[in-house]
Amino acid sequence: MSGDDIVRLIYLGLILASVAGWVFVQSRNNISQTLQHAAVWGLIFLGAIAGYGLWNDIRQDISPTQAIVGDSRIEIPRGRNGHYNLTLLVNGTPVDFVVDTGATDMVLSQRDAVRVGLAPETMSYIGTAQTANGTVRTAPVRLNSVALGGIVDNDVRAVVNEGELDGSLLGMTYLHLYSRIEIEGGQMILIR
Repeated sequence: MSGDDIVRLIYLGLILASVAGWVFVQSRNNISQTLQHAAVWGLIFLGAIAGYGLWNDIRQDISPTQAIVGDSRIEIPRGRNGHYNLTLLVNGTPVDFVVDTGATDMVLSQRDAVRVGLAPETMSYIGTAQTANGTVRTAPVRLNSVALGGIVDNDVRAVVNEGELDGSLLGMTYLHLYSRIEIEGGQMILIR
């Protein structure tokens, strides 16, 4: 704890003591009720301090974020749902992906395809993919650019899913562009 933190703590303590003193003076006729209210407010105050102090840990658990370490290392924390989620810039547009090492292709949902400038209604759905929900048709596409931090790949092969897909999947056609994929300590690490 730095000197500034100690001074702030003393300042907050003085304010708390002043407010508590005022409350006791105003309600000296009913001291037991005053003590009950003071205990409740004390617990609320301690809860607020604990929440503030733990906010970074809580935020990381609720919504973990990807970290780009250096030019060629990406660390992806496992989300609360057990999946690894990654945001890539596809044709300059941020697209959220679920990293899926069991998927062969980079798969865009129809909604994400429209967002990156593709027209799913004009595509030829000549491919098929086996999913947990059965067989779906897919349309092959080439993405002008796919960027992750400082790593930019051009003319990336992907498919657009004709069926219902909640989000886009980042499969092995993209992941193979990395020299190493590791899972360690609740993180997926991609190394180029």
